[in-house]
Amino acid sequence: MRSRDLTEMLVLAAVWGAAFLLLRLTVPEFGTVPLAWLRLAGAAALLLPLLLWQGQARLLSRHWRPMLLMGVTNSALPFLCSSYAALHLTAGLNAILNAATPLFAAAIAWAWLHDRLSASRVLGLALGFAGVAWLAAARSGLAGVQGDAALWAMAACMVATCSYGFSACYAKKRLGDVPPVVSATGSLAAGALLLALPAAAAWPAQALSVAAWGWVLVLALLCTGVTCLMYFRLIARLGPARAVTVTFLLPVFGAGWGAVFLGERISAPMLAGGVAILLGTALATGALQRLLPRLRPASGSPAP
Repeated sequence: MRSRDLTEMLVLAAVWGAAFLLLRLTVPEFGTVPLAWLRLAGAAALLLPLLLWQGQARLLSRHWRPMLLMGVTNSALPFLCSSYAALHLTAGLNAILNAATPLFAAAIAWAWLHDRLSASRVLGLALGFAGVAWLAAARSGLAGVQGDAALWAMAACMVATCSYGFSACYAKKRLGDVPPVVSATGSLAAGALLLALPAAAAWPAQALSVAAWGWVLVLALLCTGVTCLMYFRLIARLGPARAVTVTFLLPVFGAGWGAVFLGERISAPMLAGGVAILLGTALATGALQRLLPRLRPASGSPAP
């Protein structure tokens, strides 16, 4: 991987990981549904002009049915779940649980698309889901996580990651010939349309602060819209198998931003569960198997 690609991946992970911090700052004031809608609408408004400029708008109307479903499973539902989880979980824990998305994608691809699972991938799935179960069982010992509400918030994270995993498989099956930026714009716009009326009904009665509006703009435009463009650019240059490794960096930045700006503490149980999830994900997606041959010394060369 070239240094330019590595730098862009680190920047993407840092910006993407900041979304978990911004959710914590904004959801108490806006509420779950209005915040999810604002995030979707802002990101769609950013990407739609680019789509029109590229002359790909006709693809949205041609594939409106799968786009509508993607609007539910890849946008509206997971964004609602992430916003709800931010009310009860720290930014770091929310980021760690969201890193389980590739686990669900691998499991659904095996069950639905009949992708072959090797022994190492099965081990990765078991290890990753064990890490999630460990965090749920140890929630009372996690810093900043209190009561049964935290368990529901963790369940919401799992619904979000499962929904993202399904969307990845559905897009591969039904939208394989559609450019990723079209799929992203279509799903974001469809999700915003679906949540428009519920968001209006749940709109907060109190006046919203200027600071909160500013954070929402950053969340929608930078941490959602711009990161989509950056991610698609990495996919185009590196391929999806290598670009997806950026998800392994999200918990690091999510927890780091939460610790620096919100004073969140990273406890030992949280660290242990996070390591299990990330290692399991690396095995289940084959990322670890692809990395190991590069780390081994070449044949005939002395080991360090």
